[in-house]
Amino acid sequence: MFTFRHYVVVGGLMSYGIEFPSMWSRTADYVARILKGAKPAELPIELPTKFEFVVNLKTAKALGVTIPNGILLAADEVIE
Repeated sequence: MFTFRHYVVVGGLMSYGIEFPSMWSRTADYVARILKGAKPAELPIELPTKFEFVVNLKTAKALGVTIPNGILLAADEVIE
């Protein structure tokens, strides 16, 4: 189990973690606010709101692991 999807893309079994493109967008918003004069210390701390769950069936098969259908249905992406 990993926290970053790129590990699953290269052969890891599954991951659940932050969806990075949405985080990069939020980071760009922060940078824009600072460039417009906002004080960094006064900006609110934001927690991630988008997460992704990725399963690699090819790895599961190589390990001899059966992934239940409920998990596959909950996955945002299934790599075959």
